[in-house]
Amino acid sequence: MGFEQLAELRDRLRAEKEPQKSDSAKQPKRKSSSQVKPRIQDPAVEAIWPLQKHFPLAFPVNPAPKVPLKEGILKDAEQHLGLLGLTSEQLKLGISTWCRGTRYWASMVENAPRLDLSGQPAGIVTATQAMHAKQQVSRQRGQDRRHRAKLKEGAQAPAAVATVERDTN
Repeated sequence: MGFEQLAELRDRLRAEKEPQKSDSAKQPKRKSSSQVKPRIQDPAVEAIWPLQKHFPLAFPVNPAPKVPLKEGILKDAEQHLGLLGLTSEQLKLGISTWCRGTRYWASMVENAPRLDLSGQPAGIVTATQAMHAKQQVSRQRGQDRRHRAKLKEGAQAPAAVATVERDTN
């Protein structure tokens, strides 16, 4: 599910959650826009949305699989900073975030076409690049396992301490 679809689903669920009241006098007053706290949004996500909007073939919305991007895509995208409404730093963050993660690495198979911003083939994934992507997936899985083990270990530690304290008292 893409970011736009998630936002739409969130809004729909909020609307369904609010009780339907026939008497408008019973409805609570909403805070004015100056009183509402601004939602803090992930800067990488904020940078990816315009890329998906303006270049949907190169930056497809989930659940569509990601595609390998042309080498040097950042330089091409920098030509469109005004259209995207992003700074160079935001664009760099958006593209680097897009190109990390298992969805992108899964697209990096040997001889897969690399696409430019318009979705046209602009090179292929080499065997070395495909191998690197596989290594990244493997490394990420290892980090995830270690992280889960740490969390599990941390959750068990307080129980062990409580048992020791109970036994010594």
